[in-house]
Amino acid sequence: MSTTLAIANQKGGVAKTTTVASVGAALAELGHSVLLVDLDPQSCLTFSLGIDPEDLELSVHHVLTKGLDPAEVIIETEDGVDLVPATIELARAEAELLTRTGREHVLKSMIEALEDAELEYDWILLDCPPSLGVLTVAALTAADGVLVPLQCETLSHRGVGQLLDTVHDVRRFTNRRLEVWGVLPTLYDGRTNHSRTVLETISETYDLEVVEPPIPKTIKFAEAPAAGRSILATNRSSKGAKAYREVAANLVARAKRPRAKAAGKAKKR
Repeated sequence: MSTTLAIANQKGGVAKTTTVASVGAALAELGHSVLLVDLDPQSCLTFSLGIDPEDLELSVHHVLTKGLDPAEVIIETEDGVDLVPATIELARAEAELLTRTGREHVLKSMIEALEDAELEYDWILLDCPPSLGVLTVAALTAADGVLVPLQCETLSHRGVGQLLDTVHDVRRFTNRRLEVWGVLPTLYDGRTNHSRTVLETISETYDLEVVEPPIPKTIKFAEAPAAGRSILATNRSSKGAKAYREVAANLVARAKRPRAKAAGKAKKR
């Protein structure tokens, strides 16, 4: 069965897009069919996979707001994953969807349309925008689980409580089956006491699982988008690539767990 995972954190710069691209490529290496969905008007995921958003006539915007068949938008990438790309037009989607009945379910409807067309994937990864607006709520409504990339710095913790509150509301009103899969520590520098301390306190602070291993801070991640590929293609043996391969394997194991009968609110302090 397909697993839909939203990668969300309303704070920017925590490696959401890097995580989606890298985990997607790692899952493809493991033999899984993978669809990535770019939900950020900045189109960083689209650009990172070697596609210029300015060259696109059709994008996820047309699927969500115009009812376009998602199969007409999907692009195959060199990393072995398929992509529903984004363009700057997506910035208008929030306003267009605000007045629409059932706006929270537009992504769920898109995934159902793919299934109806027999375009089924083992994994669908949703790259959420850095906000808690309509698109993020729609992603959480469509998802089986949510993964929270969290930079190993104290200031990055601010706002995680708001995200967990949003998850709680989604569970109550639009997606009772949504589960928080955990926090993924990113931009981790094991040489500093600060990073180590933050990593040690994540689980205690939010009462959430910590998905391992932590993703190291390395310039190799910044270099990969320039090549239009993930770090698994540009620096296969780097620490970052190895870490994401381990994360992907752990997510596959996580997906095989029995679903919780009832998802309660994640505690925070």
